[in-house]
Amino acid sequence: MAALQTAPQVQTIPLVDPAATEALAATFAARLAPGDIIALTGDLGAGKTVFARALIRSLGRACGIDIEHVPSPTFTLVQLYELSDFTLYHFDLYRLEEPEEVWEIGIEDAFAGGVSVIEWAERIEHLLPMQHIRIDLAFGSDETARIATVTGLETKLATGPETT
Repeated sequence: MAALQTAPQVQTIPLVDPAATEALAATFAARLAPGDIIALTGDLGAGKTVFARALIRSLGRACGIDIEHVPSPTFTLVQLYELSDFTLYHFDLYRLEEPEEVWEIGIEDAFAGGVSVIEWAERIEHLLPMQHIRIDLAFGSDETARIATVTGLETKLATGPETT
């Protein structure tokens, strides 16, 4: 008899401003380990880069590294950060022409032993391992508010940040 798969847990987290998005990223950063994948999706301007930069800075601080400048890898597609325990891969797939191009930029290595944060992950949805955390960022009720819908977080995040 085949094992039954349960549907992944989905959590919706209101983010009142960019600081709340950064706090959520820091919460995730504290729980990440080699092999973890954060797949960020959402419209242009929804907060993917804000989240990615905050996550990268938080991971750097945890390793005693000050990563103040976090360039967007829009043109190079990937930016690597050598941290003490693992390599952090920051992918920005906005300019990706064909999904299979990700194999040419080392995504397989990232999935094998690094931590990956992927902006525009919907462009390679069918290539992502089943075990990943997906964060869909959407515009909220005003110009600074966002809504994060998180899937696959069962082992990484019990609750969201304070958003009051």
